[in-house]
Amino acid sequence: MSTLVIEGGHRIEGRIDVEGNKNAALPLMAACLLTSEWCTLRNMPRIADVEVMARLLLDLGAEVEGIGSTTLRIRCMEVTKDEPDSALVGRLRGSVLLLGPLLARRGRAFVAPPGGDFPARRTIKTHLEALIAMGAHIVPGPGHRLDAPTGLQPASIYLDEASVTGTETALLAAAAATGVSEIRHAACEPHVVELCEFLRAMGVGITGEGTHTIRVEGVPIRSGAEKTLYGDYIEAGSWAVAGAITGGHVEIGGTRPVDMEVVASVLAKMHVACSQDHDVFRVEASRLVGAGRITTGLWPSFPSDLVSLVTVLATQADGATLVHDWLYELRLFALEQMSGMGADLFLCDPHRIIVTGPRKLRGKSLDSRDIRSGMALIAAALAADGQSRVEPLETVERGYSRLVERLQALGASVARVS
Repeated sequence: MSTLVIEGGHRIEGRIDVEGNKNAALPLMAACLLTSEWCTLRNMPRIADVEVMARLLLDLGAEVEGIGSTTLRIRCMEVTKDEPDSALVGRLRGSVLLLGPLLARRGRAFVAPPGGDFPARRTIKTHLEALIAMGAHIVPGPGHRLDAPTGLQPASIYLDEASVTGTETALLAAAAATGVSEIRHAACEPHVVELCEFLRAMGVGITGEGTHTIRVEGVPIRSGAEKTLYGDYIEAGSWAVAGAITGGHVEIGGTRPVDMEVVASVLAKMHVACSQDHDVFRVEASRLVGAGRITTGLWPSFPSDLVSLVTVLATQADGATLVHDWLYELRLFALEQMSGMGADLFLCDPHRIIVTGPRKLRGKSLDSRDIRSGMALIAAALAADGQSRVEPLETVERGYSRLVERLQALGASVARVS
């Protein structure tokens, strides 16, 4: 394990460009299994989760070129097995996205329990119900074992929750089920739209992406395709918070204005001076004010992936902020560590926390329990007096490319130690 050592009190300033969204990258990589032809993915994030998915594809028989770069070329002439490496699966929640393509190419899929953040509290019930509706059957045994002896069949599906990966699982399976499927209560996030665009480029008929009802006309043979990923608005929001909490000026390139609206709306409530100029999002030094209440929701509401970061930002704002994340129970618990840094936090329950500021933070050793809270704690350490240590750094690097180098380029006093 590695530790990020941070000497706080330095402004984060300069220009940074975001790469693609990991929540788009992983389903696009899984979609490459649906065809035997070459696929090309550009603006891929150079993060640990993408490398794990690439290793999973290699394990299944795919050719993967460009691992560790922003351009991946993938071809899967033949899927050689229906049970991906369990050790790799255990490191990546997104490995669940392999179920549909494996059923399409092999007729069977045996996947160990996927890992990632809070694996014990995040089920794949929605994914399994969608696959069963399209003709898959549960096979007794450990992990998630399914077969589709007569192939995947088109179906009309209502998802019991608007799960992003659940919607993506349904889309990947429907693309290979010849005929028309309808997915209702679908997720609307931009990364779901990106998957739909990629599947359409493969020859699959799709309408309704970005709404709660998506119609998919599956085809028996999918062609190769190319896609350049949109810039990651979650990563962009993270850098915006790092700039705002340290009183710096940051320009974030590679962003889409339509995606950044959800970020800018909450930052503006906290009186952060921010603006969008084409694909550049700017944050200026500001006097922060408590937002009163911030509530997460399904797209296009404020995303849960940024709730930890705005909670940390609220510690430096004048007044009280109630942060309510009704989507996940455990995100806010990791921030209790900040009480030892001098933050004024009151955890009402697993979904709500009240933050009163501004409070001067002091350095502390911190535990990065998931990707987003880990990045939030790094932001807190950047604003604190003295030295902080955040570990394991590898947790945060699952979602943030070249994190140490980019922090240093923006003026942060940070170092990796083993």
